[in-house]
Amino acid sequence: MGAYAIFDMKPDISDKSDIKILIDAFYEKVKADPVIGYIFNDIAKVDWPRHLPVMYDFWEFLLLNGKNYTGNPIQKHFDLHGKHPLKAEHFDRWLLLFQSTADELFSGPVAEDAKSRAAAIAGVWKPKFVHPGGIGKVS
Repeated sequence: MGAYAIFDMKPDISDKSDIKILIDAFYEKVKADPVIGYIFNDIAKVDWPRHLPVMYDFWEFLLLNGKNYTGNPIQKHFDLHGKHPLKAEHFDRWLLLFQSTADELFSGPVAEDAKSRAAAIAGVWKPKFVHPGGIGKVS
C-alpha cells in the first residue's frame, strides 16, 4: 500500500433522499435502544408510518430549506413528558444516536450542520424538561 492511505469517503447530505436515509437509520437505532426505545415504542406509541415523513420534512426544512414542515415539535414533547418524565439522559442518548448515525453515513458541511442542529435542539430543550419550573416556558 505504500505511503497512501485509503479513505472511506462518505457523501454529504444533499437532498431529501439522503435525509430519509439518515432519519430511517437513526430511528431504527432509537426503536432498539435500551435507554430511549421504550419511550418511543411503549409510552408515545409512535405511529412510524405517520411520524417518519414528518421527520423527513422537519430535517429537510432545517438543512435544505425545505418548505413542507409545519408543526410545534416541543409541544408534542411537553405532552409526552406529562405521561413519562423526559430526563437529561434521554436527551443525551437521543443526541448520541443521531450524531453517530450521521457520522456513519455522511461526511461534509451539511452532515456537520445536522449534528450541530441536533446538539442545539437537545441543548435548548433539555433544560425545559429537567429543571424545576422549566415545563411550558418556551423561549
